[in-house]
Amino acid sequence: MYSVINGDIIASTAIVETEKANFRRQLEKLFIDLEKKFDSYSRVYKGDYFECVSEKSEKGLRIALLIKCFIKSLNVPVKGKRGKYFKEYGARLVIGHGTLNEMSKVDGVVDGEAIYLAGRKLSSEEPTYNKEKIIIKNSLFFESYDEEKQEQMQPIIELLDFITSKATAKQCEVLYFKLMGWDEKQIAEQLQVQQSTVNRHSTSVGWNAIETAVNYFEAKINKL
Repeated sequence: MYSVINGDIIASTAIVETEKANFRRQLEKLFIDLEKKFDSYSRVYKGDYFECVSEKSEKGLRIALLIKCFIKSLNVPVKGKRGKYFKEYGARLVIGHGTLNEMSKVDGVVDGEAIYLAGRKLSSEEPTYNKEKIIIKNSLFFESYDEEKQEQMQPIIELLDFITSKATAKQCEVLYFKLMGWDEKQIAEQLQVQQSTVNRHSTSVGWNAIETAVNYFEAKINKL
């Protein structure tokens, strides 16, 4: 079983033109860090669309949250009314959980039900590219052909979607490192802040509940 995370950057055209190349570099660095940590495979295509494949399918939710939190934590200059959507949501992400018929990092070939599930769901959502009026009800989804998995995981996905969409950039920054497995002392040193500041952000965003939900997903997803 695999997890394939398909995503698109929300209101990407709101990013100030001179900052787009830097944003892309930071996104590519994120994917390199995820590959080192989780042995995943990522690629960017069609400008603001990307996909990330995890052979450790239980890590799909953690990777999706890492991507969302990383993007939301960036201090990226935006323009116009649509910029607020980029700041609030960062990215729209679909976790497709299933099999793959073919997976080649060398050739860049990924094919199978997991990528089909993720891609189909993402394509069905209203695009945000160059849209003046954007309506976003959800920005995190889980898709599986297994009805029991879908039913069990959907409430967790919706709850985490709500929490991360309401989280501030600073809270997302702390969440990112916590999801990477760092302790508060390490995070404080990295961010050059007091450990009490890290703890405050962690508590305010509801880290204990997030950790419980992610651990539940990782423990149960392949056993259902």
